[in-house]
Amino acid sequence: MDIALMVEGQDGLNWERWQRIARTAEDVGFAGLYRSDHFTNPVGPFKDSLECWTSLTWLASHSSRLEFGPLVSPVSFRHPAMLVRQAAAVADLSGGRLQFGLGAGWQDREHTNYGYHLGSVAERMARFRESVHIMAHLLRSEQPLDFDGKYYSMHEAVLLPRPKQHVPIVIGGSGRQVTLPLVARYADEWNSGGRSPEQFQEINAYLDGLLDRAERPRSSVRRSMMIFLRFGRDRADLEARLGARPVPESMQRGTLAATPEQLRERLTALEGVGVQRVILNWMDDYDDVDGMAALGQSVIGA
Repeated sequence: MDIALMVEGQDGLNWERWQRIARTAEDVGFAGLYRSDHFTNPVGPFKDSLECWTSLTWLASHSSRLEFGPLVSPVSFRHPAMLVRQAAAVADLSGGRLQFGLGAGWQDREHTNYGYHLGSVAERMARFRESVHIMAHLLRSEQPLDFDGKYYSMHEAVLLPRPKQHVPIVIGGSGRQVTLPLVARYADEWNSGGRSPEQFQEINAYLDGLLDRAERPRSSVRRSMMIFLRFGRDRADLEARLGARPVPESMQRGTLAATPEQLRERLTALEGVGVQRVILNWMDDYDDVDGMAALGQSVIGA
Protein backbone atom coordinates (compact mmCIF):
# COMPACT_ATOMS: atom_id res chain seq x y z
CA MET A 1 0.00 0.00 0.00
CA ASP A 2 1.19 3.50 -0.88
CA ILE A 3 1.02 6.19 1.80
CA ALA A 4 0.48 9.79 0.69
CA LEU A 5 0.03 13.09 2.52
CA MET A 6 -2.68 15.71 2.01
CA VAL A 7 -3.43 19.22 3.23
CA GLU A 8 -6.46 21.49 2.86
CA GLY A 9 -5.37 24.38 0.67
CA GLN A 10 -7.96 26.79 2.09
CA ASP A 11 -7.05 26.16 5.73
CA GLY A 12 -4.08 28.49 6.08
CA LEU A 13 -1.85 27.36 3.22
CA ASN A 14 0.61 29.94 1.88
CA TRP A 15 3.85 29.68 -0.10
CA GLU A 16 6.12 29.28 2.92
CA ARG A 17 4.06 26.46 4.38
CA TRP A 18 3.52 24.73 1.03
CA GLN A 19 7.23 24.72 0.25
CA ARG A 20 8.15 23.31 3.69
CA ILE A 21 5.43 20.65 3.47
CA ALA A 22 6.55 19.61 -0.03
CA ARG A 23 10.18 19.26 1.03
CA THR A 24 9.16 17.23 4.06
CA ALA A 25 6.86 14.93 2.07
CA GLU A 26 9.58 14.19 -0.49
CA ASP A 27 12.38 13.75 2.06
CA VAL A 28 10.38 11.45 4.36
CA GLY A 29 9.24 9.17 1.55
CA PHE A 30 5.51 9.77 1.16
CA ALA A 31 4.33 8.38 -2.18
CA GLY A 32 2.41 11.53 -2.98
CA LEU A 33 1.32 14.98 -1.85
CA TYR A 34 -2.24 16.16 -2.45
CA ARG A 35 -4.21 19.27 -1.64
CA SER A 36 -7.78 20.47 -1.85
CA ASP A 37 -8.95 23.10 -4.34
CA HIS A 38 -11.12 25.58 -2.42
CA PHE A 39 -11.37 29.30 -1.80
CA THR A 40 -12.61 28.98 1.79
CA ASN A 41 -13.77 26.55 4.42
CA PRO A 42 -17.55 26.01 4.60
CA VAL A 43 -17.74 27.97 7.90
CA GLY A 44 -15.48 29.94 10.18
CA PRO A 45 -12.88 32.64 9.59
CA PHE A 46 -11.18 33.22 6.27
CA LYS A 47 -7.61 31.90 6.13
CA ASP A 48 -4.75 31.92 3.66
CA SER A 49 -5.80 29.91 0.61
CA LEU A 50 -3.03 29.33 -1.92
CA GLU A 51 -4.41 28.91 -5.45
CA CYS A 52 -4.40 25.24 -6.32
CA TRP A 53 -3.05 24.95 -9.87
CA THR A 54 -0.38 27.60 -9.33
CA SER A 55 0.88 25.63 -6.33
CA LEU A 56 0.84 22.37 -8.32
CA THR A 57 2.83 23.99 -11.11
CA TRP A 58 5.48 24.99 -8.56
CA LEU A 59 5.48 21.46 -7.14
CA ALA A 60 5.92 19.92 -10.59
CA SER A 61 9.29 21.61 -11.02
CA HIS A 62 10.41 21.64 -7.36
CA SER A 63 10.05 17.93 -6.58
CA SER A 64 11.50 14.92 -8.29
CA ARG A 65 9.65 11.87 -6.98
CA LEU A 66 6.26 12.76 -5.48
CA GLU A 67 3.04 12.01 -7.27
CA PHE A 68 0.67 14.89 -6.62
CA GLY A 69 -2.60 16.48 -7.55
CA PRO A 70 -5.82 18.15 -6.49
CA LEU A 71 -8.23 16.14 -4.40
CA VAL A 72 -10.25 17.33 -6.12
CA SER A 73 -10.63 20.22 -8.58
CA PRO A 74 -14.32 21.24 -8.83
CA VAL A 75 -15.44 21.63 -12.43
CA SER A 76 -17.67 24.46 -11.21
CA PHE A 77 -14.58 26.72 -10.96
CA ARG A 78 -13.05 26.24 -14.41
CA HIS A 79 -14.29 25.50 -17.90
CA PRO A 80 -13.25 21.94 -18.83
CA ALA A 81 -11.31 23.12 -21.88
CA MET A 82 -9.11 25.32 -19.66
CA LEU A 83 -8.84 22.85 -16.77
CA VAL A 84 -7.65 20.03 -19.02
CA ARG A 85 -5.06 22.34 -20.63
CA GLN A 86 -3.71 23.18 -17.19
CA ALA A 87 -3.59 19.52 -16.21
CA ALA A 88 -1.82 18.40 -19.38
CA ALA A 89 0.80 21.15 -19.03
CA VAL A 90 1.49 20.38 -15.35
CA ALA A 91 1.63 16.64 -16.08
CA ASP A 92 4.30 17.18 -18.74
CA LEU A 93 6.25 19.63 -16.57
CA SER A 94 6.40 17.00 -13.80
CA GLY A 95 7.38 14.10 -16.05
CA GLY A 96 4.02 12.41 -15.63
CA ARG A 97 3.50 12.62 -11.87
CA LEU A 98 0.20 14.53 -11.84
CA GLN A 99 -2.88 12.69 -10.57
CA PHE A 100 -5.78 14.61 -12.12
CA GLY A 101 -8.46 14.67 -9.42
CA LEU A 102 -11.92 15.86 -10.49
CA GLY A 103 -15.11 16.64 -8.62
CA ALA A 104 -18.49 18.27 -9.21
CA GLY A 105 -18.23 21.03 -6.60
CA TRP A 106 -20.22 21.11 -3.39
CA GLN A 107 -19.50 24.04 -1.08
CA ASP A 108 -22.14 26.80 -1.03
CA ARG A 109 -20.08 29.45 0.72
CA GLU A 110 -17.22 29.78 -1.73
CA HIS A 111 -19.48 29.68 -4.78
CA THR A 112 -21.68 32.42 -3.33
CA ASN A 113 -18.78 34.58 -2.15
CA TYR A 114 -16.88 34.49 -5.42
CA GLY A 115 -19.72 34.44 -7.91
CA TYR A 116 -19.52 30.86 -9.19
CA HIS A 117 -22.73 29.03 -10.03
CA LEU A 118 -23.06 25.83 -8.01
CA GLY A 119 -26.62 24.76 -8.76
CA SER A 120 -28.70 21.87 -7.50
CA VAL A 121 -27.22 18.43 -6.92
CA ALA A 122 -28.82 17.22 -10.16
CA GLU A 123 -27.36 20.14 -12.07
CA ARG A 124 -23.90 19.60 -10.58
CA MET A 125 -23.93 15.95 -11.54
CA ALA A 126 -25.06 16.64 -15.10
CA ARG A 127 -22.39 19.32 -15.51
CA PHE A 128 -19.79 16.98 -14.04
CA ARG A 129 -20.75 14.21 -16.46
CA GLU A 130 -20.31 16.53 -19.44
CA SER A 131 -17.01 17.90 -18.11
CA VAL A 132 -15.45 14.49 -17.55
CA HIS A 133 -16.50 13.33 -21.02
CA ILE A 134 -14.90 16.41 -22.62
CA MET A 135 -11.66 16.23 -20.66
CA ALA A 136 -11.20 12.49 -21.09
CA HIS A 137 -11.63 12.84 -24.85
CA LEU A 138 -9.20 15.75 -25.13
CA LEU A 139 -6.58 13.94 -23.04
CA ARG A 140 -6.87 10.58 -24.76
CA SER A 141 -7.81 11.20 -28.37
CA GLU A 142 -6.23 13.16 -31.18
CA GLN A 143 -9.57 13.37 -32.95
CA PRO A 144 -11.20 16.83 -32.81
CA LEU A 145 -14.17 16.91 -30.48
CA ASP A 146 -17.62 18.11 -31.46
CA PHE A 147 -19.89 18.23 -28.44
CA ASP A 148 -23.27 19.84 -27.90
CA GLY A 149 -24.37 19.48 -24.28
CA LYS A 150 -26.60 21.38 -21.90
CA TYR A 151 -23.65 23.12 -20.21
CA TYR A 152 -20.82 23.00 -22.74
CA SER A 153 -20.40 23.09 -26.50
CA MET A 154 -17.25 22.21 -28.45
CA HIS A 155 -16.52 22.45 -32.16
CA GLU A 156 -13.39 20.75 -33.49
CA ALA A 157 -11.73 21.08 -30.07
CA VAL A 158 -8.23 19.61 -29.74
CA LEU A 159 -5.58 19.55 -27.04
CA LEU A 160 -2.13 20.62 -28.26
CA PRO A 161 0.59 19.92 -27.49
CA ARG A 162 -0.42 16.33 -26.87
CA PRO A 163 0.46 15.05 -23.39
CA LYS A 164 3.73 13.14 -23.49
CA GLN A 165 2.26 10.38 -21.33
CA HIS A 166 -1.05 9.15 -19.98
CA VAL A 167 -2.60 11.61 -17.51
CA PRO A 168 -4.46 9.58 -14.85
CA ILE A 169 -7.97 10.80 -14.05
CA VAL A 170 -8.94 10.46 -10.39
CA ILE A 171 -12.62 10.68 -9.43
CA GLY A 172 -13.71 10.87 -5.81
CA GLY A 173 -17.04 9.91 -4.31
CA SER A 174 -19.33 6.93 -4.05
CA GLY A 175 -22.62 7.94 -5.66
CA ARG A 176 -24.08 5.01 -7.56
CA GLN A 177 -26.11 7.03 -10.05
CA VAL A 178 -23.35 9.28 -11.45
CA THR A 179 -19.98 9.10 -9.71
CA LEU A 180 -19.23 5.38 -9.76
CA PRO A 181 -20.49 4.92 -13.35
CA LEU A 182 -18.15 7.76 -14.37
CA VAL A 183 -15.30 6.02 -12.56
CA ALA A 184 -16.05 2.79 -14.39
CA ARG A 185 -16.10 4.52 -17.76
CA TYR A 186 -13.32 7.10 -17.52
CA ALA A 187 -11.21 6.99 -14.35
CA ASP A 188 -7.79 5.54 -13.64
CA GLU A 189 -8.34 5.84 -9.90
CA TRP A 190 -11.32 5.84 -7.59
CA ASN A 191 -10.85 7.79 -4.37
CA SER A 192 -13.12 6.86 -1.50
CA GLY A 193 -13.68 9.11 1.45
CA GLY A 194 -12.85 7.70 4.87
CA ARG A 195 -14.79 4.50 5.48
CA SER A 196 -14.54 1.37 7.53
CA PRO A 197 -12.99 -1.64 5.82
CA GLU A 198 -16.42 -3.25 5.62
CA GLN A 199 -18.01 -0.18 4.01
CA PHE A 200 -15.19 0.14 1.52
CA GLN A 201 -15.36 -3.55 0.62
CA GLU A 202 -19.07 -3.30 -0.21
CA ILE A 203 -18.71 -0.22 -2.45
CA ASN A 204 -15.57 -1.61 -4.05
CA ALA A 205 -17.43 -4.76 -5.05
CA TYR A 206 -20.15 -2.62 -6.65
CA LEU A 207 -17.48 -0.76 -8.66
CA ASP A 208 -16.02 -4.09 -9.78
CA GLY A 209 -19.42 -4.99 -11.20
CA LEU A 210 -19.62 -1.70 -13.10
CA LEU A 211 -16.15 -2.29 -14.54
CA ASP A 212 -17.16 -5.76 -15.65
CA ARG A 213 -20.18 -4.34 -17.47
CA ALA A 214 -18.01 -1.64 -19.05
CA GLU A 215 -15.62 -4.38 -20.21
CA ARG A 216 -12.69 -2.78 -18.42
CA PRO A 217 -10.27 -4.84 -16.32
CA ARG A 218 -10.84 -4.38 -12.62
CA SER A 219 -7.12 -3.70 -12.27
CA SER A 220 -7.41 -0.68 -14.58
CA VAL A 221 -8.72 1.46 -11.71
CA ARG A 222 -6.54 2.05 -8.66
CA ARG A 223 -8.44 2.14 -5.36
CA SER A 224 -7.49 4.86 -2.87
CA MET A 225 -8.93 6.33 0.31
CA MET A 226 -8.53 9.76 1.87
CA ILE A 227 -8.60 9.79 5.68
CA PHE A 228 -8.96 12.90 7.85
CA LEU A 229 -6.31 12.30 10.51
CA ARG A 230 -5.32 13.61 13.91
CA PHE A 231 -2.00 11.98 14.76
CA GLY A 232 0.11 11.77 17.91
CA ARG A 233 3.50 10.18 18.41
CA ASP A 234 2.03 8.42 21.46
CA ARG A 235 -1.15 8.55 23.52
CA ALA A 236 -0.01 11.54 25.59
CA ASP A 237 0.95 13.51 22.47
CA LEU A 238 -2.36 12.68 20.80
CA GLU A 239 -4.40 13.76 23.82
CA ALA A 240 -2.42 16.99 24.10
CA ARG A 241 -3.05 17.80 20.44
CA LEU A 242 -6.75 17.04 20.72
CA GLY A 243 -6.99 19.14 23.86
CA ALA A 244 -5.26 22.10 22.22
CA ARG A 245 -7.22 21.82 18.98
CA PRO A 246 -10.39 19.75 19.37
CA VAL A 247 -11.96 18.09 16.36
CA PRO A 248 -15.08 20.08 15.37
CA GLU A 249 -18.27 18.25 16.22
CA SER A 250 -19.27 18.17 12.55
CA MET A 251 -16.10 16.24 11.68
CA GLN A 252 -15.83 13.86 14.61
CA ARG A 253 -17.45 10.90 12.83
CA GLY A 254 -15.17 11.27 9.81
CA THR A 255 -11.85 11.91 11.56
CA LEU A 256 -9.46 9.22 12.74
CA ALA A 257 -7.51 10.11 15.89
CA ALA A 258 -4.64 7.65 16.18
CA THR A 259 -1.23 6.79 17.57
CA PRO A 260 1.25 5.04 15.26
CA GLU A 261 0.08 1.63 16.42
CA GLN A 262 -3.58 2.42 15.89
CA LEU A 263 -2.91 3.92 12.47
CA ARG A 264 -0.88 0.91 11.32
CA GLU A 265 -3.69 -1.38 12.45
CA ARG A 266 -6.23 0.60 10.39
CA LEU A 267 -3.97 0.65 7.33
CA THR A 268 -3.42 -3.10 7.52
CA ALA A 269 -7.18 -3.67 7.60
CA LEU A 270 -7.74 -1.36 4.63
CA GLU A 271 -5.01 -3.01 2.61
CA GLY A 272 -6.69 -6.34 3.29
CA VAL A 273 -9.89 -5.22 1.55
CA GLY A 274 -8.21 -3.77 -1.52
CA VAL A 275 -7.16 -0.19 -0.73
CA GLN A 276 -3.99 0.45 -2.74
CA ARG A 277 -3.20 4.02 -1.67
CA VAL A 278 -4.12 5.81 1.55
CA ILE A 279 -4.01 9.61 1.53
CA LEU A 280 -3.61 10.94 5.06
CA ASN A 281 -5.17 14.38 5.42
CA TRP A 282 -3.09 16.23 8.05
CA MET A 283 -5.66 18.03 10.21
CA ASP A 284 -3.19 19.72 12.54
CA ASP A 285 -0.87 22.73 12.43
CA TYR A 286 0.64 23.21 8.95
CA ASP A 287 3.80 24.63 10.53
CA ASP A 288 4.37 21.31 12.30
CA VAL A 289 6.44 19.64 9.59
CA ASP A 290 8.24 17.66 12.30
CA GLY A 291 4.90 16.06 13.15
CA MET A 292 4.31 15.27 9.47
CA ALA A 293 7.76 13.70 9.31
CA ALA A 294 7.02 11.61 12.40
CA LEU A 295 3.77 10.47 10.78
CA GLY A 296 5.61 9.33 7.66
CA GLN A 297 8.36 7.62 9.58
CA SER A 298 5.81 5.71 11.67
CA VAL A 299 3.90 4.15 8.76
CA ILE A 300 5.96 4.17 5.56
CA GLY A 301 7.42 0.75 5.05
CA ALA A 302 5.91 -0.53 8.30
